[in-house]
Amino acid sequence: MSPLISKLARYMAQKAASDPEAREKMTRVAKRVAREAGEVARQDNRAYAAGKAFRRILGEVRGDK
Repeated sequence: MSPLISKLARYMAQKAASDPEAREKMTRVAKRVAREAGEVARQDNRAYAAGKAFRRILGEVRGDK
């Protein structure tokens, strides 16, 4: 597993375990991760696309948006 993905998964699991409201948000984020993975797979430069997707999703999870 990619270090970026494992870091995101670990962060999401910790948040979901400690906060009931976060569980619902994590469900939405997990669906978004699946959509983003499909988008990354269709790109020519997958590493760049994966980095951008990671930053968008992590920002959403942390509440930066």
